[in-house]
Amino acid sequence: MARIAGVDIPRDKRVAISLTYVFGIGKSLATEILAEAGVSENTRVRDLTEDELAKIRQAVEQHNVEGDLRRENSLNIKRLIEIGSYRGIRHRRGLPARGQKTKNNSRTRKGPRRTVANKRK
Repeated sequence: MARIAGVDIPRDKRVAISLTYVFGIGKSLATEILAEAGVSENTRVRDLTEDELAKIRQAVEQHNVEGDLRRENSLNIKRLIEIGSYRGIRHRRGLPARGQKTKNNSRTRKGPRRTVANKRK
Protein backbone atom coordinates (compact mmCIF):
# COMPACT_ATOMS: atom_id res chain seq x y z
CA MET A 1 0.00 0.00 0.00
CA ALA A 2 1.15 3.49 -0.81
CA ARG A 3 1.09 6.08 1.96
CA ILE A 4 0.06 9.61 1.07
CA ALA A 5 -0.47 12.23 3.81
CA GLY A 6 -0.33 9.49 6.44
CA VAL A 7 -3.12 7.41 4.85
CA ASP A 8 -2.74 3.98 3.22
CA ILE A 9 -4.49 4.27 -0.13
CA PRO A 10 -5.80 1.09 -1.83
CA ARG A 11 -3.46 -0.49 -4.38
CA ASP A 12 -5.94 -2.03 -6.80
CA LYS A 13 -7.94 1.11 -7.56
CA ARG A 14 -7.17 3.90 -9.99
CA VAL A 15 -5.05 6.71 -8.57
CA ALA A 16 -7.80 9.34 -8.91
CA ILE A 17 -10.18 7.22 -6.84
CA SER A 18 -7.55 6.15 -4.31
CA LEU A 19 -6.61 9.76 -3.52
CA THR A 20 -10.18 10.41 -2.33
CA TYR A 21 -9.45 8.18 0.69
CA VAL A 22 -7.45 11.11 2.10
CA PHE A 23 -9.63 13.47 4.16
CA GLY A 24 -10.05 16.73 2.28
CA ILE A 25 -9.45 15.34 -1.22
CA GLY A 26 -12.47 14.81 -3.44
CA LYS A 27 -12.65 13.76 -7.09
CA SER A 28 -12.03 17.21 -8.54
CA LEU A 29 -9.05 17.97 -6.29
CA ALA A 30 -7.65 14.48 -6.99
CA THR A 31 -7.71 15.11 -10.76
CA GLU A 32 -6.13 18.55 -10.19
CA ILE A 33 -3.34 17.02 -8.08
CA LEU A 34 -2.65 14.32 -10.68
CA ALA A 35 -2.51 16.90 -13.48
CA GLU A 36 -0.08 18.95 -11.41
CA ALA A 37 2.07 15.87 -10.76
CA GLY A 38 1.87 14.77 -14.42
CA VAL A 39 0.39 11.34 -13.66
CA SER A 40 -2.41 9.72 -15.67
CA GLU A 41 -5.71 9.29 -13.78
CA ASN A 42 -6.27 5.81 -15.18
CA THR A 43 -3.10 4.18 -13.84
CA ARG A 44 -3.49 1.85 -10.88
CA VAL A 45 -1.68 2.63 -7.63
CA ARG A 46 0.31 -0.62 -7.82
CA ASP A 47 1.71 0.48 -11.21
CA LEU A 48 3.05 3.82 -9.93
CA THR A 49 6.79 4.32 -9.73
CA GLU A 50 8.46 5.80 -6.65
CA ASP A 51 9.17 8.98 -8.62
CA GLU A 52 5.48 9.42 -9.50
CA LEU A 53 4.49 8.75 -5.88
CA ALA A 54 6.95 11.40 -4.72
CA LYS A 55 5.45 13.92 -7.18
CA ILE A 56 1.92 13.13 -5.93
CA ARG A 57 3.02 13.49 -2.28
CA GLN A 58 4.61 16.83 -3.09
CA ALA A 59 1.42 18.02 -4.83
CA VAL A 60 -0.74 16.89 -1.89
CA GLU A 61 1.47 18.81 0.57
CA GLN A 62 0.42 22.05 -1.16
CA HIS A 63 -3.17 21.53 0.07
CA ASN A 64 -4.66 21.51 3.57
CA VAL A 65 -5.61 17.84 4.13
CA GLU A 66 -6.01 15.14 6.80
CA GLY A 67 -4.89 16.16 10.33
CA ASP A 68 -4.48 19.89 9.69
CA LEU A 69 -7.88 20.14 8.02
CA ARG A 70 -9.60 18.17 10.81
CA ARG A 71 -7.94 20.42 13.41
CA GLU A 72 -9.00 23.54 11.53
CA ASN A 73 -12.61 22.32 11.31
CA SER A 74 -12.78 21.51 15.02
CA LEU A 75 -11.26 24.89 15.92
CA ASN A 76 -13.84 26.65 13.75
CA ILE A 77 -16.66 24.82 15.55
CA LYS A 78 -15.09 25.57 18.97
CA ARG A 79 -14.88 29.26 18.00
CA LEU A 80 -18.58 29.32 17.07
CA ILE A 81 -19.49 27.69 20.39
CA GLU A 82 -17.25 30.08 22.31
CA ILE A 83 -18.69 33.28 20.83
CA GLY A 84 -22.22 31.98 21.41
CA SER A 85 -23.47 32.33 17.86
CA TYR A 86 -26.66 30.59 16.74
CA ARG A 87 -24.67 27.91 14.90
CA GLY A 88 -22.46 27.44 17.96
CA ILE A 89 -25.47 26.91 20.21
CA ARG A 90 -26.86 24.34 17.75
CA HIS A 91 -23.51 22.50 17.81
CA ARG A 92 -23.44 22.56 21.63
CA ARG A 93 -26.96 21.10 21.84
CA GLY A 94 -26.29 18.49 19.15
CA LEU A 95 -28.98 19.79 16.80
CA PRO A 96 -28.78 20.54 13.06
CA ALA A 97 -26.83 23.74 12.46
CA ARG A 98 -27.87 24.47 8.88
CA GLY A 99 -31.53 25.40 9.19
CA GLN A 100 -33.18 21.98 8.87
CA LYS A 101 -36.54 21.32 10.53
CA THR A 102 -36.41 19.19 13.66
CA LYS A 103 -40.07 18.42 14.33
CA ASN A 104 -40.08 15.15 12.37
CA ASN A 105 -36.57 14.27 11.26
CA SER A 106 -32.92 14.90 12.26
CA ARG A 107 -32.62 11.60 14.14
CA THR A 108 -28.91 11.30 13.40
CA ARG A 109 -28.19 14.58 15.20
CA LYS A 110 -30.72 14.15 18.03
CA GLY A 111 -29.95 10.49 18.72
CA PRO A 112 -32.36 7.62 19.40
CA ARG A 113 -35.89 8.41 20.55
CA ARG A 114 -36.33 8.91 24.27
CA THR A 115 -39.79 7.63 25.17
CA VAL A 116 -41.50 7.68 28.55
CA ALA A 117 -42.14 4.19 29.99
CA ASN A 118 -45.58 3.10 31.35
CA LYS A 119 -47.47 5.92 29.73
CA ARG A 120 -50.81 4.15 29.16
CA LYS A 121 -53.12 3.06 31.95
